[in-house]
Amino acid sequence: MALVGVATVTMVVDRRALRDGTRELPAWAGGLLDVAVPVQRALALPVDFVRGAWRRTAALVDVEHENVALRRAVSRLEEENLQLREALVAGGRLARIAEMREDFEVPMLPAELVGSDVSPWFRSVLLDRGRSDGVYSGMPVISEQGLAGLVVATSRGGAKTMLLLDRQTVVDATVQRSRARGIVRGRGDDTLHFEFVARGGDVRPGDIVITSGLDGVHPKGLRVGTVTEVEPPGSKLLRTAVVAPAVDFGRLEQVFVMLRRGPTLELLYTTESGDGADAQQTAEAGP
Repeated sequence: MALVGVATVTMVVDRRALRDGTRELPAWAGGLLDVAVPVQRALALPVDFVRGAWRRTAALVDVEHENVALRRAVSRLEEENLQLREALVAGGRLARIAEMREDFEVPMLPAELVGSDVSPWFRSVLLDRGRSDGVYSGMPVISEQGLAGLVVATSRGGAKTMLLLDRQTVVDATVQRSRARGIVRGRGDDTLHFEFVARGGDVRPGDIVITSGLDGVHPKGLRVGTVTEVEPPGSKLLRTAVVAPAVDFGRLEQVFVMLRRGPTLELLYTTESGDGADAQQTAEAGP
């Protein structure tokens, strides 16, 4: 009742002050106002705290949603960036292969590596192209860097390729600078051996070795590798040079099959499925 009475008196005084045009409160009313302000502030403090905590929580939820959306956008952009990089790499490979195609005038079929030989004694890979794509045994396999290997077996949808590093690989090659001719052999590791006649064989470290085209298998001018070390001259007829392959086989992903087969391998692989019938028809047709 006391509070109601005080409130009533205060309202009457306020209305009278407004009517008389004065804004000054009496001393007792001003004292009540001074007491009411901190009390009201203390009473409003928990409400303001709860309201602020709720707003901050709502803001954090919005920030979390925004972070999720940003992370998704970043992931999408990273994927697009990766695809663009792959497209640029593939475009560079295709450009270099197009230049090589103009040099050799041989149709080339792109192929992807889908497997490798797990045996430590052989260096071969599996390609995703086969006889249905016009790929047959005896066809050279290259990358944009140079000679990679030779197709040795095919199925309808796949092909086995013996890499240049395999111990069974033999390539007739020549030194581009001095035209010294020799035989490149695989060693089973990451290097090659170039065997050449000691007398008159001008081979030096840094020389580029290319295919000579005289083995009836590989076309002339394919890059094989670079000479890194030459055996000192001695009494032997043949000298050996170590050659670093032009192709980085550790990063080999895409290759190109040259759709040609030398006359030597035409005779060697006539028993392969599909080729034997063609050879028999050719023989029956005559010259």
